[in-house]
Amino acid sequence: MRPAAFPETVTGQIRMAGPRACGTLGVAMRTLFIINDQPYGSERPYNALRLANALAKRDGEEVRVFLMGDAVASAIAGQQLPDGHYHLDRMLKPLVRRGAVACCGTCLDARGLREQQLIAGAARSSLDELVEWTVWAEHVLTF
Repeated sequence: MRPAAFPETVTGQIRMAGPRACGTLGVAMRTLFIINDQPYGSERPYNALRLANALAKRDGEEVRVFLMGDAVASAIAGQQLPDGHYHLDRMLKPLVRRGAVACCGTCLDARGLREQQLIAGAARSSLDELVEWTVWAEHVLTF
């Protein structure tokens, strides 16, 4: 017998075994993404936001994103990048509308960034709020 948290494949889709099969019973799933890496030094923030946006589009999904460390720079508004390059600030905007985006306040301070520099809806936050969001979430993904 599989443990309740062991994924099983059903009709080509991955779902969790047990009564809360990924929202199939009409129950919202709550996912927290914690992103740590610098915006353009690796593709981790890009891939995290791709996954977060795809998940947020699904019915019954609640998604929150917490940016820590160098990742707080992902939320700086109006980033100037070469043509054809992905813009993390633009990728965060739908997540603000569909869920919540927060930036570690200590991390902002350490980098000389102010809340006024962030995209609309991205909030300055704290470790205490990250604790609350972690308790809220059923799934926590870190990048």
